[in-house]
Amino acid sequence: MITIEDIQAAAARINVHRTPILTNSTLNAIASEHCGVPVELFFKCELLQKTGSFKIRGATNAVQLLSDTQASKGVVTHSSGNHAQALALAARQRGITAHVVMPRTSPEVKKAAVHGYGAHVVECEPTQAAREATSKQIMEETGATFVHPYNHPHVMAGQGTIALEALAQTAEQKTPLDCLIVPVGGGGMLSGCSVATKSLSPHVKVFAAEPEAVNDTYRSFKSKSPQTNDPSKPSSVADGLLTNLGEIAFQVVMQHVDDVFVVTEEMIVRAMHLVWGRMKLCIEPSAAVGLAVALYNPEFAKAVKDQNLRRIGIVLCGGNVDFARAVSLFQSYGL
Repeated sequence: MITIEDIQAAAARINVHRTPILTNSTLNAIASEHCGVPVELFFKCELLQKTGSFKIRGATNAVQLLSDTQASKGVVTHSSGNHAQALALAARQRGITAHVVMPRTSPEVKKAAVHGYGAHVVECEPTQAAREATSKQIMEETGATFVHPYNHPHVMAGQGTIALEALAQTAEQKTPLDCLIVPVGGGGMLSGCSVATKSLSPHVKVFAAEPEAVNDTYRSFKSKSPQTNDPSKPSSVADGLLTNLGEIAFQVVMQHVDDVFVVTEEMIVRAMHLVWGRMKLCIEPSAAVGLAVALYNPEFAKAVKDQNLRRIGIVLCGGNVDFARAVSLFQSYGL
């Protein structure tokens, strides 16, 4: 389990951008109509972070905490893209080798970026088993330290710095948040942000946002027992959120997260299109899931009214998107 002290130490250790908090009157109006009460949305723009996503926070914290002996043998991970880029850059900044196992189906823009940061990329089949087996083989051959993309306390602590910043920035603007919506896949970001939020502002609600097509966190939360997704079932356009909730994250979620909301594929794409068009921010599908909850989920609208939530923070977690794929997604829903 991670503590607020771990997160605060990470904030002092890592060298990343303090990404902006942005607002948009059009999206406020749409969300207000959906919720039935006036609300304001505050977007934490992690797509403007180094490597194009929040992942550099956790990767940098984990790499910086390696001993010199560990660092000399390099690091290894498996990732669909954003953690891959983050670990590659974090390793380069420390002057060590990074081995990154990526599914062959990862977006080409993400593969190219990992290569660009100097990492050694090894492709594998797009299954969790293949990712883990390939990573294990590299570890045995090189002695490299495995840095898990989400189920790692140092990674979680680094991701928690998102909430530290968001709470501080909205307080500085005299617009303190009533709740924070965080996209969830493996749960590293959700875990860190929930610990930070509940430690510093216990009254602020923390909600997880998840694609309905891969809703293991929703089912885990509601049943109070770990659930997994069926790999044979249809996947989601939110390729950064396809992993199952990690073991450590499950414990944190049950302790600190107030609720989990799911959205359909169409809702995700429509929210993404709105951000591109109205905010001029090229977010990836995974980053649109939180906004989709605020704009379209009826259970969230009920929570807003019942719990008097008016200022809603939303983490736009990344912007590493294949532009041709994005345009195709928009066209598929007539946008």
